[in-house]
Amino acid sequence: MNNPEFSNQALSHVDQQGKAAMVDVSDKTVTQRIAIAEGFISMSATAFDMLKHNQHKKGDVLAVARIAGIQGAKKCSDLIPLCHPLMLTKVQVDFELIDSRNSVRIEAMCKLAGQTGVEMEALTAVSVAALTLFDMCKAVDPAMQISGIQVLQKTGGKSDHLKAKNEA
Repeated sequence: MNNPEFSNQALSHVDQQGKAAMVDVSDKTVTQRIAIAEGFISMSATAFDMLKHNQHKKGDVLAVARIAGIQGAKKCSDLIPLCHPLMLTKVQVDFELIDSRNSVRIEAMCKLAGQTGVEMEALTAVSVAALTLFDMCKAVDPAMQISGIQVLQKTGGKSDHLKAKNEA
């Protein structure tokens, strides 16, 4: 999502002396904000088949990963130092099993009415869900690969609507 529209903007988490700083959002307008992110985890055919048929020894892998993703979004400001703690009104984590690639597409949507965006929360939800899938399936395939974590779209705030280039 290398958008040339944003390439010349100053870094928002750096003060005038070049030090890391939390952005002051107190003067920003409260708007409905939504962010959608995605990521992928690829695995062996055996691990994928076990996932698909709920046969991993650790239990219902997708259910646990969904809860972990939601929890990750809620804990984002504890993990990313300059993120604001947010009062999320909705977090949704969904999975798409891609048989042809033995992979899982993870999509997370975060929503709130607030003064700052929820992109980091959506990205964290996807990341934590992917890491949980890895943790729960690693006994069968320790060489899984997590990839393609990105923001697909966001709405609300000053830039209002942004879509990744690969999104229609």
